[in-house]
Amino acid sequence: MEISLNQIKAPIKEEMQSFEKHFRDSMKSSVPLLDKITHYIVKRKGKQMRPMFVFLSSKLFGETTDSTYRAASLIELLHTATLVHDDVVDEAYKRRGFFSINALWKNKIAVLVGDYLLSRGLLLSVENEEFDLLKIVSTSVKLMSEGELLQIEKARRLDISEEVYFDIITKKTATLIASCCATGAKAANQNVETVERMRLFGEKVGICFQIKDDLFDYGSGEDIGKPSGIDIKEKKMTLPLIHALSQAPKRERRKIINTVKNNNNDDKKVQEVINFVLQSGGIQYASEKMYAYRDEALSILNEFPENEARESLKNLVLFTTERKK
Repeated sequence: MEISLNQIKAPIKEEMQSFEKHFRDSMKSSVPLLDKITHYIVKRKGKQMRPMFVFLSSKLFGETTDSTYRAASLIELLHTATLVHDDVVDEAYKRRGFFSINALWKNKIAVLVGDYLLSRGLLLSVENEEFDLLKIVSTSVKLMSEGELLQIEKARRLDISEEVYFDIITKKTATLIASCCATGAKAANQNVETVERMRLFGEKVGICFQIKDDLFDYGSGEDIGKPSGIDIKEKKMTLPLIHALSQAPKRERRKIINTVKNNNNDDKKVQEVINFVLQSGGIQYASEKMYAYRDEALSILNEFPENEARESLKNLVLFTTERKK
């Protein structure tokens, strides 16, 4: 049975509806141009999985509080700031089917908007004396930056080991979902140990999320569809490819790395790399790793009292690994 996001949201339906206003209010400015851009940002929101993790993590331990709303807003503000800056860095003009800020308003304005969102997040925490939340989320932003830079550094030589890959994705992707779960627990006045367990739960879910994204690139299985090879074209070393290379003879390994480095825009050559990964068991290996992390996350979740929020968090973990896009 396929799990829908609406089912998952059921215990926090009211919170999610109220959140949009909180988020919009947190970005308010007296500068008309900024207001126009932040209105556009709210309008193009995605699945809103991060606020869902925050609210469900709070509700796992009782009711949501004003702190929960602030935690969700803080994470969305800082996350949106990083996305706006990422689009400038990547020269990306579309995100989830919408034009990026830099596509509509150029780089200079996009960078300044990212800075503004970052400062709004910091002020939201400081003005409400939410220093614990600020510490958790600021640590995340630091790790995300380090992860991005580590990936750029390694992409030059394409010498990423599995250990380095997990270091990169833990920093780049998993740390944000970890922060959602940690701030949700903190906003519900949980102790240091519980906050840390929830952080670890979120980290493992975040790792699952990234491996699932890696698998999409290879179109593995009927449910995922046609291989896109986008990661290969962008010279990103993902888990299926890293594992396949680790199993290959030296000569074949050199040939594949050379293709990714120098022929990554040739569709026929990219298909050769995809076929190499499919034939080397890279997909199966990555899937097994993803399900192992999923089981570890669910095991941590089962330490907490059974309630509606716990059931929804469990379904959110399953949604992460079974989603079709």
